[in-house]
Amino acid sequence: MAAHPLVTEYLRLGLAFDRLEEGFVDAFTGDPALRRASENAPAPQPRDLAHRAASLLKELPAAGLSAERTEFLEVHLRALECSARKFAGDDITFIDEVHAYFDVEIAPGSEDDYRDAHRQLDEVLPGDGPLLDRITAHRRADEIPPERLRECVDAFSGALRELVRERYPLPDNERVEYEVVGDKPWSGFNYYLGDYQSRVAINSDLKQHMSQLGHLIAHESYPGHHTEHCRKEAGLVAAGQDEQTLFVVNTPQCLMAEGLADLALKSIVGPGWGRWAQEIYADLGLRFDGERAERVSTASGKLLGVRQDAALLLHDRGRDADEVAGFLERWSLVTPERARQSLRFLSSPLWRAYISTYVEGYRLLGGWLDAAAAADERSERFRRLLDEPLTPGAIRRM
Repeated sequence: MAAHPLVTEYLRLGLAFDRLEEGFVDAFTGDPALRRASENAPAPQPRDLAHRAASLLKELPAAGLSAERTEFLEVHLRALECSARKFAGDDITFIDEVHAYFDVEIAPGSEDDYRDAHRQLDEVLPGDGPLLDRITAHRRADEIPPERLRECVDAFSGALRELVRERYPLPDNERVEYEVVGDKPWSGFNYYLGDYQSRVAINSDLKQHMSQLGHLIAHESYPGHHTEHCRKEAGLVAAGQDEQTLFVVNTPQCLMAEGLADLALKSIVGPGWGRWAQEIYADLGLRFDGERAERVSTASGKLLGVRQDAALLLHDRGRDADEVAGFLERWSLVTPERARQSLRFLSSPLWRAYISTYVEGYRLLGGWLDAAAAADERSERFRRLLDEPLTPGAIRRM
């Protein structure tokens, strides 16, 4: 099935951004000739890419595509136009940048909510010392011994893969390979290779915690990024929606994917994931208090917006790095080292707006999933996130 001419131009446009910033194209599983042509072409000019995006937007209504595909391409072309303008040096506020990239409006969070989260954590974590000291000690006790990390990863990956394949069938040849890397601004990263194969990198610079490993594997693999890529490749791409072969950063696609992935463990295991994880660790001879981990996670969830607030302080309000790091330390209850690691992510030219995909993606998709009347309906809604080319606007209308 030949690709639609406008879709082919969209793919060429997206691929060209990787010449401006390596890593802008997160995954491309389409025609290799398009990738080679992009790599061999003269380096593009950002202003030209902005004009190309604007031209395709004008042509889109008359392209004869379905309403669903048209909406998907429209919001992604708007995002790419904004990215090109940023690369060209245009002065765009952080709030406007996030809106153009991810089709969401953002605003500062409530410090009252953050204080409430601290009060809940104070109740969950025993002791009389400062809360920061107690949660730091809790996190230290929760660290996975480095020499045990690989077997823990394999155990969680296997358990989650089995659950996912029962509920959301995957191609027989799908596989995930895990590797440990360093010197990265993230905790984990999925590299989707196409043909139902992924490589998941786990950052060794950040201590990996027992209470978070299930979330990490669910996020990157089952039923998160890897599962979504596989099911969209088997469904949408096989049906001729070639725009789904391209995954570029700073687009609504990212917000949908990160929201889905952050809700992955809750969606496949549900309440009681702490006890479920506790049993897996017990089989490995590791002690883990699943009930407490779940309570800490629930309270910490109210701190979700802290890093987005930090980005607003840094990029829209001109606060210096030391002040923003202090803000992160105070409200996220993290060490100076961890705050600086977060600041590195928030300061990256490529990733600076990306924090909003986690914050707003979790809020938008979580609210939609939680509005389901029954467990079966919630499961069906999650399946739609895996299978359909939904946008933030589509979710808001549902």
